[in-house]
Formats: sequence, C-alpha cells, structure tokens
Amino acid sequence: MKIVADNNIPFLQGALEPFAEVVYIPGSEISRDVLIDADALLIRTRTKCNEAMLNGTNVKFIGTATIGFDHIDTEYCEKNKIKWTNAPGCNSSSVQQYITAALLKVSLKSKSCLKDKTLGIIGAGNVGTKVQKIAEVLGMNILLNDPPRARLEGDVDFTSLKTILKESDIITVHVPLNMKGEDCTYHLFNDELFRQMKNGAWFFNTSRGEVADTAALKKALEAGKPAGAVLDVWENEPRIDLELLDKAFITTPHIAGYSTDGKANGTSMVVNYLAAYFNLPLKNWYPENIPEPQSTEIEIDCKFKSDEDILREAVFTTYRLNEDITRLRIIPSDFERQRAYYPLRREFPSYTITLKRMTNEIHKTLSDMGFKISG
Repeated sequence: MKIVADNNIPFLQGALEPFAEVVYIPGSEISRDVLIDADALLIRTRTKCNEAMLNGTNVKFIGTATIGFDHIDTEYCEKNKIKWTNAPGCNSSSVQQYITAALLKVSLKSKSCLKDKTLGIIGAGNVGTKVQKIAEVLGMNILLNDPPRARLEGDVDFTSLKTILKESDIITVHVPLNMKGEDCTYHLFNDELFRQMKNGAWFFNTSRGEVADTAALKKALEAGKPAGAVLDVWENEPRIDLELLDKAFITTPHIAGYSTDGKANGTSMVVNYLAAYFNLPLKNWYPENIPEPQSTEIEIDCKFKSDEDILREAVFTTYRLNEDITRLRIIPSDFERQRAYYPLRREFPSYTITLKRMTNEIHKTLSDMGFKISG
C-alpha cells in the first residue's frame, strides 16, 4: 500500500515503512496528482481535503494528527466511503499549559490576582475541560458555555453566552470552526458580542482565527473592550493581519497545542487508527525516545514571593511564552516556518520541582497542576 504524509508530522518517519511505501511531502504541497495511487493520507491542518483534491484518487483513509478537522470535507468523504479521523484531545494538555502561561502573564500585566476572577469558557470539549480544571486549581470562578453539550446533558452545568459576556473577567474560546448550522462559530465574535463584554475583560482565542471577525476585534481593542487579547490563531493564516498583531497583547503562530507531548499523542492516534483500518500488525504504537528538556529539575525558593509569582516561575520555566511572542513579532512572515521548526516544549508532568520554604497551599497547587514535587 502507499501512504502520503505531511512531512511535518513529528515522530512518524519509520513507524509505517515496514508495512507500506510512505511518501513525505510538505502539507501545503500535497496535490491530487500525488494522491492518484495513494491508499491513505496523513495530514495536519495545512492540507485541504475536498472534492477537488480527492476526486478520482485511490484514497480510502484520511487521518489528521490534530484536534480540528475543518480542513476535511467530511460530507464528501462520507458520501464517497473515505474513512476519516482526527485526533481528539491529543494536544489538550498542551493548550492547557499555554492558557496557564497566558493567564499568569495577563494577571501580571493587569496587576491583579487570578484567584476569584471569573473565567468564561466557550466550548467545553477536551480542551475546554482541561482549561476548566487548571482554572479551578488557580482558584478562579468558572462559567461554561457549550450549546451542543447543554442540549445533550441539560442546562445545569452551562450558562448562556449573554451571561458569559456580562460576567466574565476573561473569556477563552475552545470551539471547532463551524461555517453554518445551529452551532455556527464562524465570526461568532463580532461587533455586537465585543460590545457586550464586561468592562476590563480580556479575550483569548486558541481555537480558529475565523471564530473572531478580525475587523471587529481590531475596532473593539481600539475602544478598550476587550481590554486586551491573547491570540494564537488568526484569520487567513499564515498571512496574518499586522494591525491586529500590533494591537493584541499575546500573539503566537498557532502553536498553543504544539508541545512535544501533544505532537506525539496526535501522531500515535492517527497511526493506530490507520493500522486498525487496514488491519496492519501494529497496535498501541507510541513514539520512542521523546526528547527531554536540557533540565527537568526546577528549584524555587518561596520566601518573599506571592503564590502567583511562584507559579509564574514554575510555568515559565516549562514554557517560554515570551520567546514565541518575540519570534512572531519580529518576523510575522515567518509564521509557517516558526510552526514547522517549533522548539522542544514538554508539559508540566515532565518536571520535578524542589520547593524551599513553601506553604502547604502552593505545594498542593503545583501538584494539582501536574508537576512532580520533590521531598
């Protein structure tokens, strides 16, 4: 069999070669011509799988090593008996790490404490649920909005979008991009919704750029409502709006889910789905020898430090958010390259923290965040 794969899917090379011919191509360069005799296609978000790409090819299986799948025409695939799959939840802990770092950076900028602030989470799937958990550990109040889940489970745990806008100090969006239908999220955040936000509230978007209307968001930021924005995703990627880049506080090149752990999870999921579909003798495959940071040991002296200062020291050691911001601001045209050559980032459980003169409360908080605590 023949498999065409995005050459930026990490840890993939060597996994399927014992069973198939594997052709590696940059995701944006995968075309119908190279798929004519391919049995399977493994991709990330930059390959648009639609009728023009797939019609007349031999493709029977498409796997995207990402949570999102709006780049796949699922209706066409289902009508033409092409099995497709994504990797739900693969990088949810990575986005959780990104949001934690962003929350701590925003609280420093705002000179306010996260504890008892209200976080409105729009979209309570795999990622939104992880964000909810970390926010609870940080002592924040949580409001959830997820219409599909509310219809299935009832309204008890969910609130209206109107209430989220009115009461949240920070709103973070974790929804799929739906272009139409009852749960349409395309330009969900427009002039009207930004006007309804609470004074001083912040807007985070790590889902899809098209969830927020760029023109509306620029105008809203100029008016101070929202007070600031954290943006990892953009309309028209990789050709991002430079005015919006300048106006937002935290700006990164769609890498919130790019921890090394998240990448390994996504690749593992699609490889195992493909193996099961084609009945290959490969089960429970997971990449070996995932690289470690130069040091996984963190020492923090807690004396004269607030709890949030301690948390910042721990979190920013695991994830150098400022470096991602700086790279994009210096060379925004390098958006795709910054994604393709993203540096090693491991999640909280990879690190062991030694705390000096700690309180029981900070010990518990860091442990609940996933860090190993020495002693």
